[in-house]
Amino acid sequence: MSKASAAAQVQHSGNRLSMRDFNRLAQFVNEYSGIKMPASKHTMLEGRLRRRLRATGISTFDEYCRYVFEEGGMESEFVHLVDTVTTNKTDFFREPKHFEYLLAKALPTLVEDGASRIRAWSAACSTGAEPYTMAMILDAFFEERRNGSYSILATDLSTDVLEKAWLGIYPADQVEPVPAPMRKKYVMQAEDPKRKDVRIVPKLRSKIGFARHNLMDSRYNVGEKMHIIFCRNVLIYFDRETQGKVLGRLCDCLLPGGYLFIGHSESITGHELPLDTVANTVFRRK
Repeated sequence: MSKASAAAQVQHSGNRLSMRDFNRLAQFVNEYSGIKMPASKHTMLEGRLRRRLRATGISTFDEYCRYVFEEGGMESEFVHLVDTVTTNKTDFFREPKHFEYLLAKALPTLVEDGASRIRAWSAACSTGAEPYTMAMILDAFFEERRNGSYSILATDLSTDVLEKAWLGIYPADQVEPVPAPMRKKYVMQAEDPKRKDVRIVPKLRSKIGFARHNLMDSRYNVGEKMHIIFCRNVLIYFDRETQGKVLGRLCDCLLPGGYLFIGHSESITGHELPLDTVANTVFRRK
């Protein structure tokens, strides 16, 4: 069967993802990434997997799952499957109170405590809006002081989003939340006025190292301990036990006096962690 005819079959309404296959996929996703996939995600997963069926030329979900789980296809399909099921919502200056606190409180405190080279980590960076926003804040802070430096590690589970993040190219409307002075300084416009894309300036791109990382790993090999960790809006996808393990490992990567930022809809309540609350969803390592 040709890929074209297979793609046509994929679109046929009779080709549906069975609950048996959904459960197999959901179990794999949860065991590997910690992400919960309740039955309410069935339609979402089915829709996203249709792209993989078209890409592989496999005509049905049943055949795809048999290929992945029973015929040795997981090795070649593994990265694509993970990319397919991960959620990658991101915006520049998302939850802006965090960046206000970073600039006004966290960075001055770290410098006063003797830090001259700030190490920061965006632990679920998606397509890069978060680490580039962090870079804008850090660059502006150190430029005003005329001393000190910074570096940012940006990681994600998905290789697709990491590639986009590394390029630093975005639709022009996506950078609208960036304050105008920063947008003028840190965002390049396309030479062709017909293009609607913009790109983050090389100075910021050079400060960020992108790498694939799974928060479910038993140890986080991220190099030197960090002054700042952003791990926002990812804990909500984990069960309570996994949340505690991830938070504990993040704390292990944080210097005493360093700051952890989590999403505004997330909480560390009930977890025994070496953290003091310093602002809404902002914590400092004891």
